[in-house]
Order: sequence, then structure tokens, then C-alpha cells
Amino acid sequence: MIRFILVALFLFLFLLLGIPVLGIEWIIGRFNKERQDYQSLRIVQWAFRVILRISGVEITVIGEENIPDEPVLYIGNHRSYFDILLTYSRCKRLTGYVAKKEMERYPLLRDWMRRLYCLFLDRSSPREGLKTILQAIEYIKNGISICIFPEGTRNDGEELTMLPFKDGALKIAEKTGCAIIPISMNNTHSIFEAQVPRIKKTHVIIEYGKPIYPGELDKETKKHLGTYCKNIIMDTIKKNQALV
Repeated sequence: MIRFILVALFLFLFLLLGIPVLGIEWIIGRFNKERQDYQSLRIVQWAFRVILRISGVEITVIGEENIPDEPVLYIGNHRSYFDILLTYSRCKRLTGYVAKKEMERYPLLRDWMRRLYCLFLDRSSPREGLKTILQAIEYIKNGISICIFPEGTRNDGEELTMLPFKDGALKIAEKTGCAIIPISMNNTHSIFEAQVPRIKKTHVIIEYGKPIYPGELDKETKKHLGTYCKNIIMDTIKKNQALV
């Protein structure tokens, strides 16, 4: 319970003390947008690393060299709120995450998310969902990577299971030709969700798969791209479970 209290306190102080920082970054952005973008990215990554340290999370990373130095579409299995902290803290390039629209309710948090090119997906409206995908496509074209969890929500089922993938998320790569980077994560559910509200010291495995370029796949695989990507992630989390 101590870890939860410390994380909550740190997050509160970060958001509170970050109010003037947001203002300063806005001013910087008026003169140098790229500098503002990367400073905001590094500030949030620092905060995420502090939270992970407070939480006692030990991370084993595999395959990070597979990520090309170009805008990509990250996709991964999703079992914990900590999945965002674990993956975003490692992004070298500007990266926007696709989050549920409900996250817009939280002041200051939503301001940082918007600053970092995050998109808010309204899952109840196909029209709004399409707008989000189209905006993500524009971000990729402008050099900003996108991360999305194609299961659509956190999977609270058994370890080594995944929910069906929403194929619409992969249109981002199909329409831009960017690489898809599968992210496989093991044991993240054990950090928090397995014993809410306690945060437990946990060892997690993150593996970045080799780039998948939709344009290089055969017709049949393209037709079932979501299943193809899901199977890669599923095989990897099964393989890596022995390392936990």
C-alpha cells in the first residue's frame, strides 16, 4: 500500500508543479515546436521512470534494436495501466498514444497527453473512431509514431490470453506503409491490477518484434493482418513466460 500512496503523491505533485512547466513549454513552442515536443516527451518519460522505480518494477527488454529510426505503428497486448508507462518511457521518437475518450475528463493529465500527440478514441461512435484513425495517419505522415492496443481495452482474463484485435487500428499502417512493431509484454497485470489497490514489486518482460511492413506481405496475410499480428504477440508472450 505504501507504493500506491507514494505513486499517487508523486503523480499529484507532478501534475500540480507541471502547470507552470506547461506554460513555459507553450512559450518555447511559439518559437521552436520541435524543441517543445522533445522537451515535453523527455519530461513525461522522466516522470514515468520515477513511478516505475517507486513501484519496484524490474524490466527485461528484448529486441529494442528492431525499432527502425522512422515513424512506426506500435501495437501490443494490454493488461495493465502500467503498459503505457513501460512502453512510453522507452520511446526515442515522438509518439502519440491512442487512449479512450474518457481520459479527456482529467484536467492537466489531458493537457500533457495532448501536448504529446495522444489521441482520444470514442469507442461508441464509428464516425468519431474513423476521425481518430485518420488523424493518426496524418501524424505518421508527419513523422510521429503511434501506439495503440488493438484489443480495444485492458484484458482482465488469464495470463497468456488476448482479446480479439480490432482490425481498424492496423489501417494506420496499411494506409501509410509504415512498419508495425509488435510489443509483447509479460506479467504487467501483476504490478497493480492483480491486487488493487496495492502495487507489487514485479519483474516484467517487454519484447519488440521485427518490423512488419504490410506492403511486403502476401495477399492472404494482408487480408487477416490483425490475426497475423496477434499470433506473433501471442507466441512471444508464451515464449517469454519462462523468463518471468
